[in-house]
Amino acid sequence: MTPRQIQQMFATLRSANPQPASELEYSSPFELLAAVLLSAQATDVSVNKATRRLFPVANTPAKLLALGEEGLAQSIRTIGLYRSKAKHLIATCRILLEQHGGQVPRRREDLEALPGVGRKTANVVLNVAFGEPTCAVDTHIFRVSNRTGLAPGRTPLAVEQQLMRRVPKEFLPDAHHWLILHGRYVCLARRPKCQACAIAAQCGFEGKTGQAGAKNA
Repeated sequence: MTPRQIQQMFATLRSANPQPASELEYSSPFELLAAVLLSAQATDVSVNKATRRLFPVANTPAKLLALGEEGLAQSIRTIGLYRSKAKHLIATCRILLEQHGGQVPRRREDLEALPGVGRKTANVVLNVAFGEPTCAVDTHIFRVSNRTGLAPGRTPLAVEQQLMRRVPKEFLPDAHHWLILHGRYVCLARRPKCQACAIAAQCGFEGKTGQAGAKNA
């Protein structure tokens, strides 16, 4: 994808959705951190259902720590891997209270030092909570970046580095949201909705669907 095509692609995505937002429900940086940690290998819908019950009762590191690991586990048991996530989240709360005054840190190094928090989660928090121009590469963004030719790479880190180089600065703050939503609802893994795709003209995917004789992905 050429620089001009990339510019056109993001201009189109911005026109269709000028203020994209995370589909996780949260009202503070800590709630966002907790929700993202819980979302690993789970859908945003399932996480939101759990946090709608959890956050009214415990939505700070101190309150979650007071629940204890077992209490938290029971509150999030509808989410996959809930026991390991409860363990990580309780340990994270303890570190936030002991080392960061109960606040979510704004440094990548501090975020990635938290249990259960990897580079992707740190990028989401930095971008969504603090407005940093980061790109958290999940399976959707990895697929869209490679399939379209926007930012090809064999690993999530390689794709992230390509995105940071290739996405124009004016679009970087929201690029993560546009790409994940596009992958979630249009550029599907098995049957991409190419006929309904607003950026099909810029996309380099050879197996575009929706045309006579075209190959399905």
